Amino acid sequence: MDITQTFYDDLASQYDKLFLDWQSTVREQAELLDRLFRAEGFDCRASVLDCACGIGTQCIGLAALGYNVTASDISDAELAQAKKRAAENKVILRFAHADFRFLSETFDERFDIVIAMDNALPHMLTEYDLEAAVRSITDRVAPDGIFVASIRDYDALLEKKPPYSPPYIHQTDKGQRVSFQTWNWNGDNYRLVQYIIDDEGTPAASRFECEYRATRRDELTHLLAENGFREVKWCFPEETGFYQPIAIARK
Repeated sequence: MDITQTFYDDLASQYDKLFLDWQSTVREQAELLDRLFRAEGFDCRASVLDCACGIGTQCIGLAALGYNVTASDISDAELAQAKKRAAENKVILRFAHADFRFLSETFDERFDIVIAMDNALPHMLTEYDLEAAVRSITDRVAPDGIFVASIRDYDALLEKKPPYSPPYIHQTDKGQRVSFQTWNWNGDNYRLVQYIIDDEGTPAASRFECEYRATRRDELTHLLAENGFREVKWCFPEETGFYQPIAIARK
């Protein structure tokens, strides 16, 4: 089991603590993605593959809007959480375990829209793995379909390589929760440690470790263009309201 799979398996039961209100985030992100899809000529009749679904933050909201959604992830623990949360939200979607570098091993069909949100692609720690992921994803996008992905603004982060992220402080019913990350850089790769501290009388801290490779927008744009997408554009937080830059690639 690699470091990414272990990270998400361990984090799965606490992933929602990274949000002030996970349920509200599900609705808000689905509405945002729906606007992007409609601007590209799609509506809820489109078939969607969320190939890095995590605990369901995007796929559950899209299913609630009426999209035909398939969701996959490399983490079985996160898939279990996503299935539970889909049932709680009374939505139906198909789930599958899949590594997005090898999607054709799990899915025979192609999808109108494939998404990989929340900085999923930078888990590819080498140029070879990133290209394998892009080739795999391209192969599962239907002709004239789109791929939508968000990544951190690494073009800006690589200028200073900060050692940590600003903390999020959320008030809870019994106190507060603080979450933040430390980043230990080695070239373009960095070791991330996610801390979640619950302070509701008796403080409790959790720690989860992972690794990323900072992916520049030009690199991803080039790979998408070289592997079958005829148009790639970037949308930024000031345009979309989403917290990361979003790439939209048309096949």
